Amino acid sequence: MIKLTVNGQLRDVMALDDTPLLDVLRSELNLKGSRFGCGLAQCGACMVLLDGYPVPSCDTPLWSAAGKQVVTVEGLGTPTCPHRLQASFIKHQAGQCGYCLSGILIRAAALLHKNPKPSEADVRQALDGNLCRCGAHNRMVRAILDVSEQ
Repeated sequence: MIKLTVNGQLRDVMALDDTPLLDVLRSELNLKGSRFGCGLAQCGACMVLLDGYPVPSCDTPLWSAAGKQVVTVEGLGTPTCPHRLQASFIKHQAGQCGYCLSGILIRAAALLHKNPKPSEADVRQALDGNLCRCGAHNRMVRAILDVSEQ
């Protein structure tokens, strides 16, 4: 049994040590916000915060999350009290299909925590590892910059 804290709650997980964290989040803990994209840690759809750092959960073995704080997109905010990034993405209509958004929101939250006033270049660099087939990156960048200006 492995203990980890997910979105502020201590959880006991019965899974093999090398099980991808994404599988545990989606299948065992029923947290569907983190998406399976490429399975190779190259698309960013599965990003979560691990002790405050964005990591691809599809390529993170469960053992490496043991005893650490895991935050998924569900842990950023709620439907009734969204995180300021989530509210800004809605305001700017910064998503289309939404498949990539959870990973992008996680990466943006990590960026703003580290650098509360990023430049446009900083935001674009931070999102470089997140693929979006819809082409909504410009709206996403505006939404993130809007939050940094508040």
